[in-house]
Amino acid sequence: MSRFLAEKYQSLVAYTPGEQPTDMKYIKLNTNESPFPPSEGVIRAISKERVEELRLYSDPTCGVLREKIAKQFGVEKANVFVSNGSDDILNFSFMAFCDGSHTGVAFPEISYGFYSVYADLHRVDAKKIPLTKDFRVDYTDYLNVGRTVVIANPNAPTGIALSVREIEEIVKSNPDHVVLIDEAYVDFGAESALRLTEKYENLLVVRTFSKSYSLAGARLGFAIGHTSLIADLEKIKYSTNPYNINRLSLLAGAAAMDESDYYMENCKKIQENRAYTTDALRKLGFSVLPSSANFIFAKSDAIGGEELYLELKKRGILVRHFSTELIRDYNRITVGTIKEMQTLVETVRTILAEKTSD
Repeated sequence: MSRFLAEKYQSLVAYTPGEQPTDMKYIKLNTNESPFPPSEGVIRAISKERVEELRLYSDPTCGVLREKIAKQFGVEKANVFVSNGSDDILNFSFMAFCDGSHTGVAFPEISYGFYSVYADLHRVDAKKIPLTKDFRVDYTDYLNVGRTVVIANPNAPTGIALSVREIEEIVKSNPDHVVLIDEAYVDFGAESALRLTEKYENLLVVRTFSKSYSLAGARLGFAIGHTSLIADLEKIKYSTNPYNINRLSLLAGAAAMDESDYYMENCKKIQENRAYTTDALRKLGFSVLPSSANFIFAKSDAIGGEELYLELKKRGILVRHFSTELIRDYNRITVGTIKEMQTLVETVRTILAEKTSD
């Protein structure tokens, strides 16, 4: 840190991304990326002709992609906001719908780490609400909370989802505050709250192309909500960086929308592989939370979370370990191909056997 950094940022604890090591080839089960490639249409869309057009600015309105998203989800174009990954939308939302001196924010104590970072970055008073003893979000904790509400559904890193009925109760009870539902993982088995955006002007649903649409490297996200909320986000975008999505990512996203069936079939495969892995780990003595995401959250009484993470890494498998006291015994394991999950299970079995024999 230099002596020039603004004082208000000197105590900021930045978000820590998942590892992306290059020292060897790993089975990457640590950052919830899709194990499946983008669809053929996406690959065809990135042609030599389109690459040559990189000399030109991208469309700041993201018109074609917004139209395709609107058609896919049965809303109007004016209800859709597109940005540089869902993280960008979360950042804009903290800027637009929270106010350090007036409007605070409430979110789960154990959830996506960027919520705390954005609250600190924008000096927003944050109420971090504990999960229940079984790691669930209790929706009643958010009724009439009198703050902007941000909830990942399914939650991360637990994978447990709220019902749409519970989300609606939260939205109804906070009519004067925005309720943001982060649906990064919803396509893997949870129910979307998108239909509620037609009924409630204070509900914003945020999605990403990074998980179910195999485009983590393209950095694309979108939000659906009342036209007034979308206009607020557009104001923040045009006040920061109107060209925040490159031309190739816009092409990739539009092509992906045209081939949604391919991606939803992949999501079904992920659910099948998740069920296999959950069952196999439980047979090895693990406690595994009921997940509706493309990852599972698991712990073993036979080996600590950090120790298992390190042992797997030595053997070429990456999972995500968190040092937070409440969850340090757990590891978050991305669901990959069935072959990858079989390798994980056999490697865990070997590690446990070696530990027993010590």
